[in-house]
Amino acid sequence: DAGHGGEDGGATSCRGVLESTYNLEISLRLNDLFHLLGYDTRMIRTTDTSIYTKGETIAQKKISDLKERVRIVNKTENALLLSIHQNNFTDSRYSGAQVFYAGTEGSAQLAKLLQERLVSTLNPGSNRKCKKSDGVYLMEHIDCTGVLIECGFLSNPDEAQLLRQPEQQKRLAAAIVAGYLNFGNH
Repeated sequence: DAGHGGEDGGATSCRGVLESTYNLEISLRLNDLFHLLGYDTRMIRTTDTSIYTKGETIAQKKISDLKERVRIVNKTENALLLSIHQNNFTDSRYSGAQVFYAGTEGSAQLAKLLQERLVSTLNPGSNRKCKKSDGVYLMEHIDCTGVLIECGFLSNPDEAQLLRQPEQQKRLAAAIVAGYLNFGNH
């Protein structure tokens, strides 16, 4: 799941790039890597679009978009959700990836493995830990194992610049796949 999209761009980097752009680029790389390894995947979106089915206002469209994402995930047989996002905060000093997990079976274990891999590969020395998702509609309404991965902070100028680079996006995708492969071996 490439978070946001279309009218809902999500957060904006200090250079004016929308979160939805980063999310899609990383998700497409992640999808390609999973396909290369022989996995059957389903992307919720492959272009910069929202997937709402109804709504007149932006707020109504966002609600419809979230409900549609939940519907797609819950109707997918043997689903496992990897929702890709970027973090943003008022203080620009914060950086690093962080994984949030749903309350469903296997989610905490997957989040822990992903967090460990992201820290060891991309953020050595980071003390970020995975956390249970609190108040995130998507994570609270799915029936399967699911995580939301905040790949970095768009509010941190250095990290935002790094997240734009194809090499960093490839490293993120590789770290996520490696963490997932560890999950599959448990």
